[in-house]
Amino acid sequence: MQRKRRSPYLLGAVSLAALLALSACGKGNGGAEQGAGAPPPMEIGTITVAPSKEVIVNELPGRLQATRIAEVRARVAGIVLQRAFREGSDVKAGQLLFKIDPAPFQADYNSARANLQRDEANLYQARMLAERYEPLVKANAVSRQEYDNAVAAYKQAQAAVAASKAALDRAKLNLDYATVTAPISGRIGRALVTEGALVGQSEVTPLATIQRLDPIYANFTQSVTQLSQLREAFDSGKIKQVSPNEARVSLVLEDGTRYPLTGKLLFSDVTVDQTTGQVTLRAEFPNPKQVLLPGMYVRVRVEQGIDEAAITVPQQAVQRGPNGDTSVLVVGPEGKVQPRVIQTGAAVGDRWIVTQGLQANDVVIVEGFQKVRPGAVVKPVPWKPAAAATPAAPTPAAAQPAAGQDGGKP
Repeated sequence: MQRKRRSPYLLGAVSLAALLALSACGKGNGGAEQGAGAPPPMEIGTITVAPSKEVIVNELPGRLQATRIAEVRARVAGIVLQRAFREGSDVKAGQLLFKIDPAPFQADYNSARANLQRDEANLYQARMLAERYEPLVKANAVSRQEYDNAVAAYKQAQAAVAASKAALDRAKLNLDYATVTAPISGRIGRALVTEGALVGQSEVTPLATIQRLDPIYANFTQSVTQLSQLREAFDSGKIKQVSPNEARVSLVLEDGTRYPLTGKLLFSDVTVDQTTGQVTLRAEFPNPKQVLLPGMYVRVRVEQGIDEAAITVPQQAVQRGPNGDTSVLVVGPEGKVQPRVIQTGAAVGDRWIVTQGLQANDVVIVEGFQKVRPGAVVKPVPWKPAAAATPAAPTPAAAQPAAGQDGGKP
């Protein structure tokens, strides 16, 4: 009876030993298969750094300003009778803008002209008397005192005529000021007064503003640090000037579009702003269609030099750490990923100019670096920008992308 009770235990032990043996055999075979089928290194989009000739372009914020601004004001007091322009239109120098009631000024002019005529008559009489007394005093027919009085009256009459002419000129000016004309050619804004308004009574009243928009100025600022770095690069010969004492400039509008016409740099201010540490620069741009308006925010691209052997990398390859440090990932000789701290300069399109940290023939990871870590072994493949990639019909081999070729974009 006891042997019958031990029999199930013996069968269970035998079964367990068989299962363990089968499991050990399965592990051995599976390990061999896994070692034989290890995945290849991940493919990563890279570029090989090569020096190139690049134009050093600094993109700086700025505002547009009219080249000439004239504030039209009332120079005499009176009632506005007419507004002779359309608001927002282009006007020419000398064009009629406003008409102030000329009646009182016409009356003053007529009075001054009459006074001049009276004084001219008195001058004629005094001159004739002095000329008549001149031979008589020589013949002792009149006294010397009478002759001197006649000469003095003649000179007083001359002065009176001169004063009357000045008063007539003043009256003529006031009469002309009643007709307000454009001092310059340009675009006029809104009218600041309407017909029937009393202007110029106690102070010079502004009537409108005219601005010349073609050409137009772009005022922008640049830090003293950037100017000093450029000057040092020029002096050392690392960067050549675009042309002596000149720099080409272009505009990028607020919506990101490029203004088609280029301008010229006019001057750089000699004073540094103590609060910002920047200097003000001004450029002039042609504006024949007047699409550029004063006050618009723009970004001014200034070509300030040429680097004959610039090292550039795509902007998407550059990583910025929490401390502000800049780095890229490079592929070493054995295919291992290595971090590299760099320093960037100006931007050239969608690339950064690297001033320190990279050399020619370095392999920089551009796409997919989010999926790898320093020390990992990768397979570098040439990176193709998204804009340059041409869509193609999927094939059975290309239907499923290889590991690491999904872009790596965030």
